[in-house]
Amino acid sequence: RVKMSAEEILVCAVELGKNFCLYFDELECDALCKEKTLHRVLRNVNSQLLVVRPDLNVAAFEDVTDQEMQSGKGMHFSIHCYKTTTPLAGMPVAFSVQVEDKSYYMCCERECGEMIVRFKEGEVPKEIPGESNIIFFKKTFTSCCSKAFKFECSMEQGMFLAFEEEGYLRKLILKKLSKDEVDETTKISL
Repeated sequence: RVKMSAEEILVCAVELGKNFCLYFDELECDALCKEKTLHRVLRNVNSQLLVVRPDLNVAAFEDVTDQEMQSGKGMHFSIHCYKTTTPLAGMPVAFSVQVEDKSYYMCCERECGEMIVRFKEGEVPKEIPGESNIIFFKKTFTSCCSKAFKFECSMEQGMFLAFEEEGYLRKLILKKLSKDEVDETTKISL
């Protein structure tokens, strides 16, 4: 048995209709509304920073010097947190980054049957009426590692932001994981 207070669940009955149907008012819709914005760098398990290079159409985790970090080109992210009516999926977030005088947002897209990560020029919307390819669900990496997170693509369940070594690069990708699988390539610290 679970005890709930009136503060936890607000239900306002409007009327009792035909066939004893109960009608409600002031219910929240499934739209996502921006609640707050955090400004962070994103680090992988190797303490490398995520750097976005739109001119090369690439985002990769790199070793960054203090001087490069202060210039901050493509590595200081805005993490836009949204309110949700379904908190079990995780905190819905969207990512944007400034590169020179332009703003880019992260999204996931299907290309040739494969889910990929892209950065597109533009702003993150204040409200999202339904599903969106820019939303990722922020979840703790493991129960014993509360300072690190994994980010699941809202459009494709089980697809997480990760890195993959490609030559000398550790490219940002989407990686398919089973429900409780722990994979260090998906571990991101803020």
